Amino acid sequence: MRIFILTLLLFGFTACTTKKDFVLFNQVKIENNNTQQISKETLNQLNSIQFEYKIQPHDRISLIVYKHADLSTSTINSQQQERGLLVNSRGDIRVPLIKSVHLAGLTQTEAEDAIENALQVYIKKPDVQVEVLNKKAYIIGEVKNPGEIKLINEQITLLQLIAKAGDLTDTANRQSILIIRKGDNSRSKTEVVNLTDINSLKMANLMIKPNDIVYVTPNNMKAFNTGIKEIDPIFNLIGHVLTPFVSIKFLSN
Repeated sequence: MRIFILTLLLFGFTACTTKKDFVLFNQVKIENNNTQQISKETLNQLNSIQFEYKIQPHDRISLIVYKHADLSTSTINSQQQERGLLVNSRGDIRVPLIKSVHLAGLTQTEAEDAIENALQVYIKKPDVQVEVLNKKAYIIGEVKNPGEIKLINEQITLLQLIAKAGDLTDTANRQSILIIRKGDNSRSKTEVVNLTDINSLKMANLMIKPNDIVYVTPNNMKAFNTGIKEIDPIFNLIGHVLTPFVSIKFLSN
Protein backbone atom coordinates (compact mmCIF):
# COMPACT_ATOMS: atom_id res chain seq x y z
CA MET A 1 0.00 0.00 0.00
CA ARG A 2 2.84 2.38 0.82
CA ILE A 3 4.46 1.68 -2.55
CA PHE A 4 1.13 2.26 -4.29
CA ILE A 5 0.63 5.61 -2.55
CA LEU A 6 4.23 6.67 -3.26
CA THR A 7 3.80 5.78 -6.93
CA LEU A 8 0.64 7.87 -7.14
CA LEU A 9 2.46 10.83 -5.57
CA LEU A 10 5.34 10.53 -8.03
CA PHE A 11 2.96 10.46 -11.01
CA GLY A 12 1.13 13.43 -9.56
CA PHE A 13 4.30 15.50 -9.24
CA THR A 14 5.39 14.53 -12.75
CA ALA A 15 2.05 15.51 -14.25
CA CYS A 16 2.16 18.86 -12.49
CA THR A 17 5.57 19.71 -13.86
CA THR A 18 5.08 18.68 -17.48
CA LYS A 19 2.00 20.73 -18.30
CA LYS A 20 2.18 24.48 -17.94
CA ASP A 21 1.04 27.50 -19.88
CA PHE A 22 3.85 29.85 -20.94
CA VAL A 23 3.40 33.43 -22.00
CA LEU A 24 6.11 35.59 -23.53
CA PHE A 25 6.43 39.21 -22.41
CA ASN A 26 4.18 38.64 -19.38
CA GLN A 27 5.98 41.45 -17.56
CA VAL A 28 4.61 44.12 -19.88
CA LYS A 29 3.56 47.31 -18.13
CA ILE A 30 0.84 49.08 -20.10
CA GLU A 31 0.01 52.64 -19.19
CA ASN A 32 -2.79 54.63 -20.84
CA ASN A 33 -3.31 51.86 -23.41
CA ASN A 34 -0.04 52.70 -25.23
CA THR A 35 0.55 49.16 -26.50
CA GLN A 36 0.71 50.34 -30.11
CA GLN A 37 3.26 53.00 -29.19
CA ILE A 38 5.54 50.41 -27.58
CA SER A 39 5.45 48.23 -30.69
CA LYS A 40 6.30 51.18 -32.95
CA GLU A 41 9.26 52.15 -30.78
CA THR A 42 10.44 48.55 -30.83
CA LEU A 43 10.27 48.30 -34.61
CA ASN A 44 12.05 51.62 -35.06
CA GLN A 45 14.91 50.52 -32.81
CA LEU A 46 15.24 47.16 -34.54
CA ASN A 47 15.25 48.77 -37.98
CA SER A 48 17.87 51.32 -36.95
CA ILE A 49 20.43 48.63 -36.10
CA GLN A 50 22.98 48.47 -38.91
CA PHE A 51 25.39 45.62 -39.42
CA GLU A 52 27.50 44.37 -42.31
CA TYR A 53 29.33 41.08 -42.14
CA LYS A 54 33.12 41.06 -42.51
CA ILE A 55 34.73 38.22 -44.42
CA GLN A 56 36.82 35.82 -42.33
CA PRO A 57 39.36 33.11 -43.13
CA HIS A 58 37.72 29.79 -44.10
CA ASP A 59 34.58 31.54 -45.41
CA ARG A 60 33.22 30.54 -48.80
CA ILE A 61 32.17 33.28 -51.17
CA SER A 62 30.34 33.48 -54.47
CA LEU A 63 32.01 35.67 -57.09
CA ILE A 64 30.16 36.99 -60.14
CA VAL A 65 31.99 39.07 -62.75
CA TYR A 66 29.32 40.34 -65.11
CA LYS A 67 29.94 39.65 -68.82
CA HIS A 68 32.86 37.39 -67.82
CA ALA A 69 31.42 34.01 -66.88
CA ASP A 70 34.88 32.42 -67.03
CA LEU A 71 35.91 34.51 -64.01
CA SER A 72 32.74 33.78 -62.03
CA THR A 73 32.25 30.90 -59.61
CA SER A 74 29.70 28.12 -59.77
CA THR A 75 27.78 28.08 -56.50
CA ILE A 76 26.08 24.70 -57.00
CA ASN A 77 27.79 21.36 -57.36
CA SER A 78 26.36 17.96 -58.37
CA GLN A 79 24.94 17.43 -54.88
CA GLN A 80 23.17 20.81 -54.92
CA GLN A 81 25.40 22.18 -52.17
CA GLU A 82 26.87 25.65 -52.20
CA ARG A 83 30.63 25.75 -52.75
CA GLY A 84 32.06 28.98 -54.10
CA LEU A 85 35.63 30.13 -53.43
CA LEU A 86 37.35 29.30 -50.15
CA VAL A 87 39.06 32.11 -48.26
CA ASN A 88 42.30 30.51 -47.09
CA SER A 89 43.83 30.78 -43.62
CA ARG A 90 45.71 33.93 -44.69
CA GLY A 91 42.46 35.57 -45.71
CA ASP A 92 43.11 35.42 -49.48
CA ILE A 93 41.23 34.01 -52.46
CA ARG A 94 42.65 33.03 -55.84
CA VAL A 95 40.98 34.47 -58.92
CA PRO A 96 42.03 33.97 -62.57
CA LEU A 97 44.16 36.78 -64.01
CA ILE A 98 44.77 38.55 -60.70
CA LYS A 99 45.57 35.39 -58.74
CA SER A 100 45.58 36.32 -55.02
CA VAL A 101 43.33 38.96 -53.43
CA HIS A 102 43.18 39.62 -49.68
CA LEU A 103 39.57 39.77 -48.45
CA ALA A 104 39.69 38.94 -44.72
CA GLY A 105 38.38 41.79 -42.61
CA LEU A 106 36.50 43.38 -45.53
CA THR A 107 32.76 43.74 -45.90
CA GLN A 108 31.13 42.37 -49.03
CA THR A 109 31.03 45.85 -50.55
CA GLU A 110 34.70 46.45 -49.77
CA ALA A 111 35.58 43.02 -51.21
CA GLU A 112 33.80 43.89 -54.44
CA ASP A 113 35.79 47.14 -54.70
CA ALA A 114 39.08 45.31 -54.02
CA ILE A 115 38.45 42.72 -56.74
CA GLU A 116 37.25 45.36 -59.22
CA ASN A 117 40.40 47.43 -58.64
CA ALA A 118 42.56 44.38 -59.24
CA LEU A 119 40.67 43.43 -62.42
CA GLN A 120 40.91 46.92 -63.92
CA VAL A 121 44.39 46.06 -65.19
CA TYR A 122 42.89 43.37 -67.46
CA ILE A 123 39.20 44.34 -67.88
CA LYS A 124 37.65 47.68 -68.71
CA LYS A 125 35.19 48.79 -66.01
CA PRO A 126 34.69 45.39 -64.31
CA ASP A 127 31.42 44.86 -62.42
CA VAL A 128 31.72 42.38 -59.53
CA GLN A 129 29.27 40.92 -57.03
CA VAL A 130 30.46 39.10 -53.91
CA GLU A 131 28.30 37.10 -51.51
CA VAL A 132 29.32 35.10 -48.44
CA LEU A 133 27.72 31.66 -48.68
CA ASN A 134 28.25 30.25 -45.21
CA LYS A 135 26.66 32.86 -42.92
CA LYS A 136 25.04 30.88 -40.13
CA ALA A 137 23.92 31.23 -36.53
CA TYR A 138 23.56 28.40 -34.03
CA ILE A 139 20.84 27.70 -31.50
CA ILE A 140 21.12 24.97 -28.86
CA GLY A 141 19.43 23.99 -25.64
CA GLU A 142 15.71 23.96 -24.98
CA VAL A 143 14.36 24.36 -28.52
CA LYS A 144 12.54 21.75 -30.56
CA ASN A 145 15.02 21.70 -33.46
CA PRO A 146 18.47 22.78 -32.25
CA GLY A 147 21.30 23.24 -34.72
CA GLU A 148 22.64 25.70 -37.26
CA ILE A 149 20.37 28.22 -38.98
CA LYS A 150 21.42 29.62 -42.35
CA LEU A 151 21.25 33.40 -42.54
CA ILE A 152 20.12 34.59 -45.94
CA ASN A 153 20.30 38.20 -44.79
CA GLU A 154 23.03 39.87 -42.76
CA GLN A 155 21.23 39.23 -39.49
CA ILE A 156 18.05 37.88 -37.92
CA THR A 157 16.05 38.70 -34.81
CA LEU A 158 16.17 36.36 -31.83
CA LEU A 159 12.46 35.61 -32.14
CA GLN A 160 12.85 34.72 -35.81
CA LEU A 161 15.76 32.41 -34.95
CA ILE A 162 13.69 30.67 -32.27
CA ALA A 163 10.82 30.30 -34.75
CA LYS A 164 13.15 28.66 -37.29
CA ALA A 165 14.23 26.25 -34.53
CA GLY A 166 10.62 25.16 -33.99
CA ASP A 167 9.91 27.31 -30.90
CA LEU A 168 10.96 26.78 -27.29
CA THR A 169 10.25 23.59 -25.37
CA ASP A 170 8.04 23.52 -22.27
CA THR A 171 11.14 23.22 -20.08
CA ALA A 172 12.92 26.29 -21.49
CA ASN A 173 13.90 29.09 -19.13
CA ARG A 174 12.37 32.08 -20.86
CA GLN A 175 14.09 34.48 -18.48
CA SER A 176 17.61 33.38 -19.39
CA ILE A 177 18.41 33.19 -23.11
CA LEU A 178 22.19 33.36 -23.57
CA ILE A 179 23.70 34.94 -26.67
CA ILE A 180 27.38 34.11 -27.15
CA ARG A 181 29.25 36.13 -29.76
CA LYS A 182 32.83 36.97 -30.62
CA GLY A 183 33.90 40.48 -29.69
CA ASP A 184 36.24 42.85 -31.47
CA ASN A 185 39.25 41.45 -29.57
CA SER A 186 38.38 37.87 -30.63
CA ARG A 187 37.16 37.12 -27.11
CA SER A 188 33.69 35.69 -26.71
CA LYS A 189 31.17 37.69 -24.72
CA THR A 190 27.85 36.51 -23.34
CA GLU A 191 24.65 38.51 -23.09
CA VAL A 192 21.38 37.48 -21.44
CA VAL A 193 17.90 38.20 -22.79
CA ASN A 194 14.72 37.87 -20.73
CA LEU A 195 11.87 36.96 -23.07
CA THR A 196 9.24 37.62 -20.38
CA ASP A 197 10.07 41.34 -20.46
CA ILE A 198 8.92 43.49 -23.39
CA ASN A 199 11.85 45.85 -22.76
CA SER A 200 14.19 43.13 -23.99
CA LEU A 201 13.01 43.90 -27.51
CA LYS A 202 14.68 47.30 -27.27
CA MET A 203 18.12 45.76 -26.76
CA ALA A 204 20.52 45.62 -29.69
CA ASN A 205 21.66 42.13 -28.68
CA LEU A 206 18.25 40.84 -29.78
CA MET A 207 19.64 40.96 -33.32
CA ILE A 208 21.50 37.72 -34.08
CA LYS A 209 24.55 38.00 -36.31
CA PRO A 210 26.53 35.34 -38.23
CA ASN A 211 28.45 32.90 -36.01
CA ASP A 212 26.43 33.86 -32.91
CA ILE A 213 25.48 31.00 -30.59
CA VAL A 214 22.13 31.15 -28.79
CA TYR A 215 21.75 28.86 -25.78
CA VAL A 216 18.27 28.42 -24.33
CA THR A 217 18.80 27.29 -20.75
CA PRO A 218 16.51 24.74 -19.04
CA ASN A 219 14.30 25.70 -16.13
CA ASN A 220 14.29 24.10 -12.68
CA MET A 221 11.36 21.84 -13.54
CA LYS A 222 13.42 19.97 -16.12
CA ALA A 223 15.98 19.04 -13.46
CA PHE A 224 13.15 17.83 -11.21
CA ASN A 225 11.56 15.78 -13.99
CA THR A 226 14.95 14.33 -14.91
CA GLY A 227 15.48 13.28 -11.30
CA ILE A 228 12.06 11.62 -11.23
CA LYS A 229 12.85 9.70 -14.43
CA GLU A 230 16.17 8.54 -12.96
CA ILE A 231 14.67 7.14 -9.75
CA ASP A 232 11.50 5.79 -11.37
CA PRO A 233 13.16 2.49 -12.51
CA ILE A 234 14.39 1.94 -8.95
CA PHE A 235 10.87 2.24 -7.55
CA ASN A 236 9.58 -0.06 -10.29
CA LEU A 237 12.19 -2.67 -9.36
CA ILE A 238 11.33 -2.40 -5.68
CA GLY A 239 7.66 -2.72 -6.55
CA HIS A 240 8.22 -5.90 -8.60
CA VAL A 241 10.30 -7.43 -5.81
CA LEU A 242 7.82 -6.63 -3.05
CA THR A 243 4.63 -7.46 -4.99
CA PRO A 244 4.66 -11.23 -4.14
CA PHE A 245 5.16 -10.48 -0.42
CA VAL A 246 2.37 -7.90 -0.41
CA SER A 247 0.06 -10.37 -2.17
CA ILE A 248 0.85 -13.10 0.34
CA LYS A 249 0.27 -10.73 3.24
CA PHE A 250 -3.06 -9.62 1.73
CA LEU A 251 -4.23 -13.20 1.19
CA SER A 252 -3.19 -14.27 4.67
CA ASN A 253 -5.20 -11.45 6.18
